[in-house]
Amino acid sequence: MPRDRKRQNDSDLQEHVVYIHRVSKVVKGGRRMSLVALVVVGDGKGNVGLGQGKSTEVPLAIQKGVEDAKKNMFYVPVTEEGSLPHEVIGHFGAGSVLVRPAIPGTGVIAGGPVRPLFEAAGIKNVIAKSLGTSNALNIIKAAAAGLKELSSPEESAERRGMSVQEMFVGKEA
Repeated sequence: MPRDRKRQNDSDLQEHVVYIHRVSKVVKGGRRMSLVALVVVGDGKGNVGLGQGKSTEVPLAIQKGVEDAKKNMFYVPVTEEGSLPHEVIGHFGAGSVLVRPAIPGTGVIAGGPVRPLFEAAGIKNVIAKSLGTSNALNIIKAAAAGLKELSSPEESAERRGMSVQEMFVGKEA
């Protein structure tokens, strides 16, 4: 029965197609064309996934990408203001992405492929800068790697064996 519950939860997921690329494979009879779709799926509450699908038709490639994204979902700690708990730099391949929290009202200041990732995760106030490559796949995977490294203040306090108040005020209080 857990499968039915999972299908019910799929209805509240947002899907964003980041890009669709046409790729070709050279075979004996000539070139065989296919399409690659990069898709981001998220619930707007901190859960987000990234997937890639490949097919000869666009709808099929997108569908495969959505299925892959649902399998690869992860949680991002989002603050009450819709920002991130701290700054982080994500790396993947030749791509690096600097992701900074922003004050309420800033919006999503991020270019290209990274914007749908933040929107699907429910992050409303963030500043992101791509460092290195301009390859969309490497940039979005670097941003996802950075988001996976984030930890909430509660997790950091638990890891250090203290309360959140002790972390910010100090041991004297």
